[in-house]
Amino acid sequence: MLTGKKVFLIIAGGISAYKCLDLIRRLREQGASVRCCLTENAKEFVTPLSVAALSQGPVYTDQFSLKDESEMSHIELSRQSDILVVAPATADVMAKMAAGLADQLATTLLLATDKPVLIAPAMNLRMWLHAATQANLATLKSRGIHVVGPNDGAMACNEFGPGRMAEAPEIMAAIDAVLNPRRPLSGRHIVVTSGPTVEPIDPVRIIANRSSGKQGHAIAAALAALGARVTLVSGPTALPDPEGVDVVRIETAREMLAACQAALPAAAAVCAAAVADWGVKAPAGQKMKKSPGAPPPAIELIPNPDILATLAAPGAARPGLVVGFAAETENLIEHAREKRARKGCDWILANDVSAAAGTFGGETNRVHLITADACEPWPVLDKRAVAQRLADRIAEALS
Repeated sequence: MLTGKKVFLIIAGGISAYKCLDLIRRLREQGASVRCCLTENAKEFVTPLSVAALSQGPVYTDQFSLKDESEMSHIELSRQSDILVVAPATADVMAKMAAGLADQLATTLLLATDKPVLIAPAMNLRMWLHAATQANLATLKSRGIHVVGPNDGAMACNEFGPGRMAEAPEIMAAIDAVLNPRRPLSGRHIVVTSGPTVEPIDPVRIIANRSSGKQGHAIAAALAALGARVTLVSGPTALPDPEGVDVVRIETAREMLAACQAALPAAAAVCAAAVADWGVKAPAGQKMKKSPGAPPPAIELIPNPDILATLAAPGAARPGLVVGFAAETENLIEHAREKRARKGCDWILANDVSAAAGTFGGETNRVHLITADACEPWPVLDKRAVAQRLADRIAEALS
């Protein structure tokens, strides 16, 4: 909970600034006190008056808006807070933070603070994916800046993709995680697989699937937030690396298995990747050409190694807890129970990946946690919430 916590909220100039009004209200409902600073551009989206009314305190807008510099300097503003939150964190503000600029009150506060800083990025998807923004993000993370979001979705510029600011509950959960860290998995090593595997047909063609990696990456992040040392073995995805996680990038199922085995020993393994069941027996060394009138080439498939069953097999290298996923399009519970028994894993999370469910590439998931003697249905949740619930259950089991 955030009762008694002092949050200093820096609102930058982006369309998502309007969400900060709801964030302020929710923070105060949880018992936090909120001081606010608006950049000059932020005043084009929300007014100091509305922010002051919700925060019940003065709103700082520029370097010279401080009434008594000796009593309330920019250093004191940060020192009297428990955390500084930048929402929305625009590409411009992130660039200035990475460069160490102090050209306005907001950036001066961020440069002068000795308190934790959390940013909630929000911008056009092309700005977010630009190499400069990603380099700035990596720099900020390396300095210990905490990050929440951005999410995928439709944006004001009529484009769809990563760049939407995290919603108020997500930001509050991130603030709580920073200020009230729970580390029940400290000292534990956990291996997580994520994303698809891709199997080459020739140098340009592959066999793949629709997995985005969102659920696996979210699980890795949630486990790391609870103190675990996490090795994330990931197939090709467009997702940024989760904060505080060691990432091993692979392409094929055989590479994924080798990376998982190299990461052992581990207290637990969570196999969330969508591993291709078959690979091409003899991928062509050159691009296969089509010829007019010629039949398509025959491709001989061979079974890929079963990563979940291999990790769950009895032996000295077996993790103490092995968790799998059963991505099914029909007979969900029946198939998942059979898979858990056949693979030898301890738990399996059954999820519907039919087209109607929208799980692949989507933001939500509905799973059933199946153990040796129980089937526990979970409600439809954001994939981050699914990850947090699973991480908490793993922490309980390993304790």
